[in-house]
Amino acid sequence: MDLQLKDKVVIVTGGAKGIGEAIVRLLAKEGATPVIVGRNEADNQRLADDIIAEGGKVFQLVAELTNPSASEEAIKIVLEKYGRIDGLVNNAGVNDGVGLESGNYESFLESLHKNVIHYYLMAHHALPALKKSKGAIVNIGSKVADTGQGGTSAYAASNGGRNALTREWAVELLPYGIRVNSVIVAECYTPLYQTWINSIPNSEEKLASIKAKIPFGNRMTTAEEIANATVFLLSEASSHTTGQLVYVDGGYVHLDRSISPL
Repeated sequence: MDLQLKDKVVIVTGGAKGIGEAIVRLLAKEGATPVIVGRNEADNQRLADDIIAEGGKVFQLVAELTNPSASEEAIKIVLEKYGRIDGLVNNAGVNDGVGLESGNYESFLESLHKNVIHYYLMAHHALPALKKSKGAIVNIGSKVADTGQGGTSAYAASNGGRNALTREWAVELLPYGIRVNSVIVAECYTPLYQTWINSIPNSEEKLASIKAKIPFGNRMTTAEEIANATVFLLSEASSHTTGQLVYVDGGYVHLDRSISPL
């Protein structure tokens, strides 16, 4: 299937590692020009060098998106270089464990800046360019907004906000032909996930118990599977899909996790 992404300029926040890296790599394979927006230049450049060595096109820029002015500056840099933006993937964020009992005003607000405020700011500043290109937005979200997790109020609130913004923007941007969707992640194995697992006592047993609760195949979702759905939603192959929350989770959220393995 031709996804018609050749030479499209697509911004991916948090694009240097994990899910973001998988999205960037797939966009490059499809002939697009992914723009890696991340806080660590060495990580950004490592991935950019890999893509260039494989014959792809890519651009990277350093931005600390918890700084409200960074989103506007990042969009400005992309437009100065390419003069257009065809897609935006809001992906950067972290499950930082700011709970109701353990948190406070300052940590809660800081987590919102890490996880949802820059979603709004990136889309807000990219909007004039997206209107010109009739581009697409994909927000990466988490099952925590649906299921809860305990001890992570700020991250749950951020993901509830991501879902609500996806639906709200899909309505607001209908007149401009801009599609907005979200890919919802449950248990996806990334470097951050590995760090979390390693921090838990009896980590191997804990990982096995998590996998056992994932109905489809009793395995973790891969970053590449998240990337496949994301790139599809960016493309003209999904030309009549908007306002959707697409769960790429092996049935974790909506299927009965007591189902025995087949």
